[in-house]
Amino acid sequence: MTEYDAIVYDLDGTLVRLNVDWGAVRERAAAVLTARDVEAGEADLWTVRELAAERGLLARVDGIIAEHEREGARTATRLPLADEVARHRSVGVCSLNDESACRIALERHGLDGHVDVVVGRGTVDTTKPDPEGLLYALQRLDADPAASLFVGDSESDRTAAERAGMAFRPAGELAE
Repeated sequence: MTEYDAIVYDLDGTLVRLNVDWGAVRERAAAVLTARDVEAGEADLWTVRELAAERGLLARVDGIIAEHEREGARTATRLPLADEVARHRSVGVCSLNDESACRIALERHGLDGHVDVVVGRGTVDTTKPDPEGLLYALQRLDADPAASLFVGDSESDRTAAERAGMAFRPAGELAE
């Protein structure tokens, strides 16, 4: 991976595993909608978040999600790929998780001193697979997307990298 000017990593599932009960988070977020007579049905958490945004409840729902993410970051498990972070000179993190939770997890595992920029939910106006967060990170790293790599664990990570004009590698492939 030394052929890249900058490497940006996803956080949860790539560098660490946040200790979050996502089902419980979804239930609490959906309760915000239910209290306003909005039925969330069986919608997943990110659809619940979209419904909240449509009804002016996004800040409340994002607050609930961030609270759980910060709690989960405090007891996050370090994944093997985290050992690679210190080997690169220009490193960023771009995550769907709240920026504060990212910072807690990075600090917990001693990675914060090796990461030059952290982009989480709330840092920019959009979330992956929109490339805005990646482009923001690359701008802060003074890196060309064509000479940069995004390492992630999901299809939305791959899509975000493609839309940003970056190379992509699955975290599982690099951790082997």
